[in-house]
Amino acid sequence: MTGHEETPPRGFRLIALFEAAKGVLALLGAVGLLRLVHRDVREVLETLMEHVRLNPAAREPAILLRLAEHATDPRLRLLAAGVLLYAGTRLAEAWGLWHDREWAAWIGVLTAAAYVPIELLQIARHPRPLAFLALGINLLVLAWLSRGIWLERHAAPG
Repeated sequence: MTGHEETPPRGFRLIALFEAAKGVLALLGAVGLLRLVHRDVREVLETLMEHVRLNPAAREPAILLRLAEHATDPRLRLLAAGVLLYAGTRLAEAWGLWHDREWAAWIGVLTAAAYVPIELLQIARHPRPLAFLALGINLLVLAWLSRGIWLERHAAPG
């Protein structure tokens, strides 16, 4: 993982693209949050829910609407800053994985490992196919990046 001319282990570039996509989506989310500053967030959400035909009385939409009632401009800015930090981390990791940097593999391992307990708890509470898919993808990423780090550390010198 140190040479600039070497090709990254197979799969690192796929993970890099996945992380870059998450970073770009997070950037869009941060922009969306900032666009909500000085607006009635509940009204915006209700309009959006009506447009995509979500039932506002259903569990998840109702939770969002309750949260919207407490959305102040400072809270929206703080949340947007957190999302920007997340986006920056994902994009830096993507760049590092694309360019075969060990630090990026470590970021990927640590962040993937951090999500595993959360995903297991989600599965325990609400065993849905999407939760199993997220856990499976995360475990694959964790295993592949860990394997790449291990192989690099145990490669024969030369």
